[in-house]
Amino acid sequence: MAELIAYYSRADENYVNGDIKDLEVGNTEIVAGMIQKLTGASMFEIEQMKPYAKDYNTCIAQAQADQKRDARPELKSYPENLDEYDTIYLGYPNYWGTMPMAVFTFLEHFDFTGKVLKPFCTHEGSGMGRSERDIRKLCPGAVVESGLALRGGNVTNEEMRIKQWI
Repeated sequence: MAELIAYYSRADENYVNGDIKDLEVGNTEIVAGMIQKLTGASMFEIEQMKPYAKDYNTCIAQAQADQKRDARPELKSYPENLDEYDTIYLGYPNYWGTMPMAVFTFLEHFDFTGKVLKPFCTHEGSGMGRSERDIRKLCPGAVVESGLALRGGNVTNEEMRIKQWI
């Protein structure tokens, strides 16, 4: 059976090691690329139809408002189906203790019964938060393995930890 890496990532202005930095590639996408290099898994980027602002402060206000109202942002696309995948690496940045709401949209779109979900997140100090619990709640038929939390500002130095986790 095949593996899939489904990830939500954000380039543009980000909070990294205590500073606002402009990123060409989001931290979670960097980790997804490392996982693909190590596993050969297919990749799918979870993208909102209406992306958040490029400006960091505006983005976090938009994302927090979505979380407060339990929004399900519309996505640009979905994989046609997940039948061929037995393992899905699910990547996202930690937004206020859990996943961005677009990841909730993605997870509610499919039945993950019998699938193995391996969550990974990038963060700047808050780890996995409650995201693993939220994934279990959204995907009751899935096997949700222990996640991997990586500090966003350090992702380029984490290949060994990623390899061990895989």
